[in-house]
Amino acid sequence: MNLSSRFRGISRRRRLLAATGVIAAAAVALTGCSAGGDSSGGDVKKLTLWLSSSAAQQKGFDQLSADYKKKTGITVDVVNIPYSGYATKLHNAAQANALPDIANVPALDPIWKNKLVDLSSITDTKSNNINESYVAKGTDGKTLAIPSDVTSTGLFINKSLWEKAGVSFPSSPDSTWTWPEFVAAADKVRESTGAKYSLVYDASPSRLRAQVYEMGGKYMQQGSDGKFSADAATKKAVDYFVGLNDDKTMPKSVWTSGADPSALFQSGQVAAYWSGVWQVSAFATSITSFDWASVPTPAQPVQAADVNAGGLVVGFQNSDAEGKAAKSFLEWMYEPAQYKKLAETNGYLPVEKGLDITYDFTSQAALDAFDLYNKELEVYKPISGYFLQAQVKWALDGKSITTDPTVTEIGKAINGQQTSAEAVKNIVDGYDKQVGK
Repeated sequence: MNLSSRFRGISRRRRLLAATGVIAAAAVALTGCSAGGDSSGGDVKKLTLWLSSSAAQQKGFDQLSADYKKKTGITVDVVNIPYSGYATKLHNAAQANALPDIANVPALDPIWKNKLVDLSSITDTKSNNINESYVAKGTDGKTLAIPSDVTSTGLFINKSLWEKAGVSFPSSPDSTWTWPEFVAAADKVRESTGAKYSLVYDASPSRLRAQVYEMGGKYMQQGSDGKFSADAATKKAVDYFVGLNDDKTMPKSVWTSGADPSALFQSGQVAAYWSGVWQVSAFATSITSFDWASVPTPAQPVQAADVNAGGLVVGFQNSDAEGKAAKSFLEWMYEPAQYKKLAETNGYLPVEKGLDITYDFTSQAALDAFDLYNKELEVYKPISGYFLQAQVKWALDGKSITTDPTVTEIGKAINGQQTSAEAVKNIVDGYDKQVGK
């Protein structure tokens, strides 16, 4: 397993998730893209599956294709498309009536939302144990897409510094800490070892959402009237975060002037790093001067994170026969035996609960990290998938957040240019303008 390839694939998909909403593209006719088989209703002998991933991630789908061919005689042609043009190619394929039968997509596009196969039979099957917090649903309750895998917030520590300071840390979500407990422990490590900072924290709305959820807030949620608001717990959590940026516990430079938190952590001068699971690949190879570890995310009182989809798997109703054939393949793919094999081969954090996955990682720290992340996903509250599902809703409405005001507005509060309450109000206003009603 090539860890770097695996996590580069995740990073590319995450960039697409953030950037993809309604894609304006010229209608370019694409030929030869739809599935083989008799569109009049005869037996389908060939399906086409599109994805955009590293070669390492394609491997799992190639394996599924071979197994399905052996089982059913049906060929599944796996087509790996460069990520930079993937969403546009899907958009154009819809305009040309030439969609694939199955695709692992970065986001939903309104132009093909009415061509989607209802996958409720997969999510409603109890034996699959799919975590519905991360499933894309339509307004009618139908399952439009299921993640191929999920990505999540992660908390990393410089284990060498913590051991040198003699400060203990939890290793299981069953006995995790609160934010004040974690910060007090990290401050003690900094003071005892002479480290420069206690914590660095990605300048990311996703990371702030995770902390807000854990502290009992809902972040910027959209009401039934289409307007956004922030509850009292969210305002309190944001104020707490702004106060941490005091150039001791946390450096102001990350959220105010673009300093690189990953580089700061990897320098060995920071006790902890609030980032995401995709960092594991880099750390497994690039950190050689100290030992690192993933530790449980805080709960205060909520065990949560901001969980996103690595990709969204969909089936297309190109014809009755082809739609049924696509659905049959996906029903088989998400059976625990097949999906477990896919997750192991591709190094996925699974969307299904209760799987005993054996990863082919060479780094013990990486193995321990993924063991922890799988345990955490089992206990995270449904709010962890709120923003993922909200993005789906906005995309289906033809909207997207193209410029998230969070980092800019929070940065101003950290610099003393406005209060944290004013920052929250400005973020709410920015969401209202872009995706509100």
